[in-house]
Amino acid sequence: MARRRFIDRRTLSWALYDWANSAFATVVLAGFFPVFFKRYWSSGNDLESTFQLGLANSLASLTVLCLAPLLGTIADIGGLRKRMLLAFALLGMIMTAGLYGVAAGASGLALTLFVLAAIGFSTSIVFYDALLLAVAEPRTYDRVSALGYALGYLGGGLLFLVAVLASRYPEWFGFSDAGAAVRASFLWVALWWCLFSLPLWFWVPEPPGVFTADGERGLVAVSWKRLVDTLRHVRELRPVALFLLAYWLYIDGVDTIVRMAVDYGLALGFSAADLMVALLITQFVGFPAALVFGHLGERFGPKAGIYVALAVYLGVTLWAYTMERVAEFYALAVAIGLVQGGIQSLSRSLYARLIPRQSSAEFFGFYNMLGKFAALIGPFMVGAVGMASGDHRTGILSLLLLFVAGGVLLWFVDDGRQKSRKPP
Repeated sequence: MARRRFIDRRTLSWALYDWANSAFATVVLAGFFPVFFKRYWSSGNDLESTFQLGLANSLASLTVLCLAPLLGTIADIGGLRKRMLLAFALLGMIMTAGLYGVAAGASGLALTLFVLAAIGFSTSIVFYDALLLAVAEPRTYDRVSALGYALGYLGGGLLFLVAVLASRYPEWFGFSDAGAAVRASFLWVALWWCLFSLPLWFWVPEPPGVFTADGERGLVAVSWKRLVDTLRHVRELRPVALFLLAYWLYIDGVDTIVRMAVDYGLALGFSAADLMVALLITQFVGFPAALVFGHLGERFGPKAGIYVALAVYLGVTLWAYTMERVAEFYALAVAIGLVQGGIQSLSRSLYARLIPRQSSAEFFGFYNMLGKFAALIGPFMVGAVGMASGDHRTGILSLLLLFVAGGVLLWFVDDGRQKSRKPP
């Protein structure tokens, strides 16, 4: 039987969803919403706006954390992965587009739309990750997963570049001022997200469900029972449980660096413009680097690639402790761009090897649930150690514990690499 090509129509269609949704992650989550919320919607109350924004992010994460495993189980049993992905994606698109019309000072409405958009974005990824098993064979998990992340970095970076240029030079794009350009960028994100989601709808296959009516028990009741059964027996799936614990620790360190980088850079006296440039650097370096990590994972195994990334993160953390100049901040952005997509994509492909194929959405519900738990320990450690020592640089060093602990646990995870290989 002939092997399928690595990149065919359905593989590319799946990967393009990363290109689509990364516009939201980059332009809205990491880029413009936090700044625009403080300066336009919250009426200039800096301390209160910081609290409100943090609360909104926590509420969105908590909602996804609670819903993801059950929704994943429903999608598996009902054969609803694509439909649920696109339903939540549509929620995210509509809410993001709605930000365009929010008036100055309307912080409550802006936060409500943002929370709903973030829930749609994050929940759709549960089903997107699960569909990796529908478009790739075990031998190509690493490269296909990396292709998705690579296209995400490139697509998100391209739209973010246009949005940044529009905000810096609004007259080039026909806007009256930077605020109008930023508001328009929310519409651009929604349209971009919608357009590049269409290939997944048309050309990615939907794995069949297994649901049959059981007396008065409907799909939700059956799904809930299976989820409870899985939780009871998850300890028997030792590689899965061990990997999830390792992943939670090291991805907490990764996410903390992402979330705290801007705050850390500002504390060192770097300008907001410098930080936007650094974010763009990370995006565009991340595109080819993620593809390289896909080949690295396929050649040497995903664990080896993850360890390379962890080694770089250890170096980044130590370097950040001594950093003084903005040029070093740019260099760190390059280093992070080289490994961020790699550690994310290889973690996803390694996990895909460990889980039952017929329960992919359910198990990726747990995976994304822990992703939402991530960046809980790290920011607290950074803040607590910084407060205790009186030095925010010392706080950054505490992240070394997360990378080391996650790496040690990962060592004991059997990645099943030999099982996934077929003789030539």
